[in-house]
Amino acid sequence: MLYDHIILKYGEISLKKKNRKDFIKQLRRNVKRQLSQFSNLEVESSREWMMIKLNGEDPNQIIPICQRIFGIQNMSVAVKVDNDLDSIKQAALFALQEADNVKTFKVSVRRANKEFPYNSPEMNQIIGGHLLSNTDNVTVDVHNPDLNVNINIRDNFSYITSKRYPGVGGLPVGSSGSTLLQLSGGIDSPVAGYLAMSRGLRIEAIHFHSPPYTSDGAKQKVIDLTQKLAEHGHDIKIHVIPFTAMQQKIHREIPFGYSMTVMRRMMLRISEIVALNRGILSITNGESLGQVASQTLESMHAINSVTNFPILRPLITMDKQEIIKIAQEVDTYPISIRPFDDCCTVFVPSSPKTKPRKDKVEYYESQLDLTKELEELLANIEVIHVSAKSKANDPLNELF
Repeated sequence: MLYDHIILKYGEISLKKKNRKDFIKQLRRNVKRQLSQFSNLEVESSREWMMIKLNGEDPNQIIPICQRIFGIQNMSVAVKVDNDLDSIKQAALFALQEADNVKTFKVSVRRANKEFPYNSPEMNQIIGGHLLSNTDNVTVDVHNPDLNVNINIRDNFSYITSKRYPGVGGLPVGSSGSTLLQLSGGIDSPVAGYLAMSRGLRIEAIHFHSPPYTSDGAKQKVIDLTQKLAEHGHDIKIHVIPFTAMQQKIHREIPFGYSMTVMRRMMLRISEIVALNRGILSITNGESLGQVASQTLESMHAINSVTNFPILRPLITMDKQEIIKIAQEVDTYPISIRPFDDCCTVFVPSSPKTKPRKDKVEYYESQLDLTKELEELLANIEVIHVSAKSKANDPLNELF
């Protein structure tokens, strides 16, 4: 006997009502896309759960990928058997014997098929007795067992599961529309992208690149960070903006304390142009309130006034340690700390204005003609496509 199915349980999707089917369809598309390397799999969905029929594929290769897909609360490997008592007994014993380091267990039966001849309490006793009589040094603990053997008796078949693996929850990527992520290559912005994806947003990235002040290493960081994000849901386009000429002119002609504010206003204007061209309805960044000079309320007000686009800031109330913890959990941190500067760290004034006045910023900009630089910039945007291919060699993370 082998595990022949994986059962995926929905997270927040379960709270949806009339439009639940749309979220389930999107999750099913995401699951099939992420598991496309496994040619034998079949993916079926219902209102209650999603089922992966393994057809001989190794579940240990598939579960780590599913653990990165937003919209899945948890998952279990399962054995599907006919609705007869002997088959259920055999599968339950298999589930117990396959588990490692089990000293105590409990049996949990759910009988959706009310025509099955034994009710749930009776089945708990029957299967529990069978397991005890066919194993050594294992006892029942209904309160805190090492292993919970679950038996789900459906209309035509029964499913037996034991090990449960956590998912990342959230909403399926693509179910909430799209956002343009301002991806710098630091610690914060990829975490912001990850959290945006957890709310069902499909992302595209925009990166401002200023060679020779920023290197190919900085650009590669952004590509590698995007690859990490893509593993959670979909292919991602990076719009690489050649920002050198514009950044140099801002640095030369804007008063020192206000150059950073003007630079970020231009970044936001360019982001809006790209978003409009791509049919994207929002912009996401990694700002955390008060973390740096450009992230005070006064700075945000002065910078944000150049657009009517929604600006999503998933990290706005987090401190740096909280952000670093998430970056470590999603494995973007080792990439982010590679020693390559991005354009936000070059030409930074020693004393930037933390409370820039909007009227002063607008006055300084009125004296600055960036028409030529903007035209050249928009004509030379590089678009990099990052694949959502997933790796299946991550360690399994079990709930119990």
